[in-house]
Amino acid sequence: MAEEKKNQQNQINIELSEEIAEGIYSNLAMIAHSNSEFVVDFIRLMPGVPKARVKSRIIITPEHAKRLLAALKDNIEKYESTFGPIKRTDEMPKFPMNFGGTVGEA
Repeated sequence: MAEEKKNQQNQINIELSEEIAEGIYSNLAMIAHSNSEFVVDFIRLMPGVPKARVKSRIIITPEHAKRLLAALKDNIEKYESTFGPIKRTDEMPKFPMNFGGTVGEA
């Protein structure tokens, strides 16, 4: 009974709105840091558009940055054990200019 009460105290009630649950697509991230925080900008880079947009900025403490790194490492290992190795390239992503669909005319 004491252990059940302890588990209830360690639970966090997290609310997820519909808007946030939809997510934001990002294909580029830039990270900066100071002595007290890490800033992660999630960016959407679109083909044929010279300017990329920051879609979300997350600011976290160094301790949380390290925890995030460990959580990402764990999840990548689980992903690769199920789906195989993630291929990595040092090249920038190459986008088809028409995204694979028909090219519109004006």
